[in-house]
Amino acid sequence: MNTIALLVPHWGPGVGFSPIFPAVWGLFWIAVIALAVTGWRKGWWGPRRGPAVHTPGGPTGAPTASAEQILAERYARGEMSDDEYFEKMSVLRGGAA
Repeated sequence: MNTIALLVPHWGPGVGFSPIFPAVWGLFWIAVIALAVTGWRKGWWGPRRGPAVHTPGGPTGAPTASAEQILAERYARGEMSDDEYFEKMSVLRGGAA
């Protein structure tokens, strides 16, 4: 059996492609780990994160966004007239009253 193993080039102690295989496996595992990290960061799998909550007046929102929202809610409930609503909105947006 030993003689058969030595006669066949890919079973015996030949040079062939044997040094390439460990490098290919190493690159394969690096790619798998990179894919897992990318998938985790982008939310493809892992714990599900809800949509980003926008806080009015926060660093990305306008400082008057919450005041405009309050005025819109009061106007929708009928607590103020059309003229009063538009006047207050123009003041908030920097226009003349």
